[in-house]
Amino acid sequence: MGLFDFFKKKETTQQEQQALDTGLEKTKDNFFSKITKVIAGKSTVDDDVLDDLEEVLVTSDVGVSTTLKIIERIQARVAKDKYVNTSELNNLLKDEIQNLLAENNSNDFHTFEYGSQKPYVIMVVGVNGVGKTTTIGKLAHKLKQAGNQVVLGAADTFRAAAVDQIKLWGERVDVKVVAQAMGSDPASVAYDTLRSAVANGDDVAIIDTAGRLHNKVGLMNELTKIKNVMQKVVPGAPHEILLVLDASTGQNAIEQCKQFTEATAVNALALTKLDGTAKGGVVIGISDQFKIPVKYIGVGEGVEHLQLFDRNEFVNSLFK
Repeated sequence: MGLFDFFKKKETTQQEQQALDTGLEKTKDNFFSKITKVIAGKSTVDDDVLDDLEEVLVTSDVGVSTTLKIIERIQARVAKDKYVNTSELNNLLKDEIQNLLAENNSNDFHTFEYGSQKPYVIMVVGVNGVGKTTTIGKLAHKLKQAGNQVVLGAADTFRAAAVDQIKLWGERVDVKVVAQAMGSDPASVAYDTLRSAVANGDDVAIIDTAGRLHNKVGLMNELTKIKNVMQKVVPGAPHEILLVLDASTGQNAIEQCKQFTEATAVNALALTKLDGTAKGGVVIGISDQFKIPVKYIGVGEGVEHLQLFDRNEFVNSLFK
């Protein structure tokens, strides 16, 4: 890597950090305005401060069970140190949130490149309206930028708009899209997509699925059928089952995560629309409750605004 490449990479990182900071502004403003009220007139972190902090975390969509874990950890540190100034509260909170994310399998992801598995198959699930197809398009763009050859499978065949939208994204980011007529068998589309990926030597295949949260048995059967058909072409596929959630829905996103994880083996999460909400705390709660790594976050509308999740950068941005 030459000197120019080093500076180019550094500049991109700075741009991404700025996008993250901007995207989390609403959550940050909401969060810290509440904390400021909690510590107003207080000099030490006492039980009253912790009770108020608990309310702040719950109302910031961190979730009750995750909030209680964080409060218990801070209580333990306060008890150990005997005297903790309220000025130190932000650093305590920051440390404990980062520790919690680290323990809960929220790995840091640094590259859109994949290993020797080829094609690497990603099956994307999630309800309509969460930004699923948009996330697929942005992800395809990022993967292509990283040097991957990508193909998209339009297996959400129940809505003509879904197929049309993924075709538009294919044109926009210049990747191939495999599609059939509306109402076709989704498993058939997935099968054709992987056959195409194998024949063309593609690095990554991304399969869209229907955004319907119908009964869990029906959802499970549908997704299982798609997986079984894909495995006939690529053993072990899909390698990643990516659940896309809308962060702006707060606790509803947690409920959707519960439904989908009961229906299929989700092993990666994408949280979208963080720039349009003050409910970014849901990222912390979902990671803690489900022990599934948050892999991607959406912090804006542009193709460049889909980012790999880095727990330290995320928390640092909240506490700037």
